[in-house]
Amino acid sequence: MNGKGEEKPEANTRPILTGPPFYLPEFEQSFRYIIDEYDVPQKDIAIFMPCAVRKPYSASPSHQLIRMIIGQVFGEPQYHIVIFGTCGIVPAELEEMYPYAHYKYMLGKCRDPKILEDFLRIETDRVAGYLEKTRHTYTYRIGYCIGLFREALIQGSEKSGVKIDLILPTRDMINKVVEEGDCVFEEGSLSMDEYLGEFCNELIRFRDAHYSLGQDH
Repeated sequence: MNGKGEEKPEANTRPILTGPPFYLPEFEQSFRYIIDEYDVPQKDIAIFMPCAVRKPYSASPSHQLIRMIIGQVFGEPQYHIVIFGTCGIVPAELEEMYPYAHYKYMLGKCRDPKILEDFLRIETDRVAGYLEKTRHTYTYRIGYCIGLFREALIQGSEKSGVKIDLILPTRDMINKVVEEGDCVFEEGSLSMDEYLGEFCNELIRFRDAHYSLGQDH
């Protein structure tokens, strides 16, 4: 279904949307569908990760690496992946729903401060809306994100009053990468070995600290 509750047409009948997607009515309509109508599955853990240039998101090499690590630490019944960023916020199982597989945009290349400011404001509101909707859907929430995506997740959490239990990479790791690395983007990429290594270690630490997840739920 799309954001209007209609049957999803074949993917090849849909145009590729360009420009900042967070301004487009198609994304607001689909966001409202997720907030107002979609029944988010009950899971112990929500794992929030940024959207990707390649669509569907699960075909992205970086997403495949991140998902592989998650799958090595947690059992599939325990967690729910939620994608957020320029797309708004969408449960991963809806990644092929229009318009989420039908746009092309990279915020990292944007240098317009007004667009960046608008993104943070709009995305903060959408994150807050999703966190409010799912306040009792998850027991724990984990974020893996950097840059403005991270800021939107943090501010959305503050606005909704719903806690993000673990946000990775840690600020210390981000600072280390920025200081030591020669990165295309200011804080590098989430698929960098340094970030992925810490992500894996911290997920294991989190799992061991909440070991009852796999037994009691």
